[in-house]
Amino acid sequence: QVQLVESGGGLVQAGGSLRLSCAASGRTFTMYAMGWFRQAPGKEREVVAAISGSGRSTYSADSVKGRFTISRDNAKNAAYLQINKLKPEDTAVYYCAAYRRLNSAPLYVSPNRYDYWGQGTQVTVSS
Repeated sequence: QVQLVESGGGLVQAGGSLRLSCAASGRTFTMYAMGWFRQAPGKEREVVAAISGSGRSTYSADSVKGRFTISRDNAKNAAYLQINKLKPEDTAVYYCAAYRRLNSAPLYVSPNRYDYWGQGTQVTVSS
């Protein structure tokens, strides 16, 4: 069982930056791949980025490449999403999520593959 708690959201002007954090419980954090998702009002939840348990494999959605960076610190049981050059269209609730990943399995990006979810943190970007 993994419990996830996000923090770091807020109101920021376009062009600004935020760093979202996700604190995870449990002693087997490295066995879980982590993902960041977002959901804007009236839209489906979409993947933003994902990272393997070791941190060696990462994925970023095309819409955020070059602006968003996912990372993790396994010693702290934490994952992060650095968000730069924010745009109004980045406004959404951001969620971190986790699933237990087998060594040979691909890094999943569909929200249906993730078993554990945080409560979300709101990011609002003003123009």
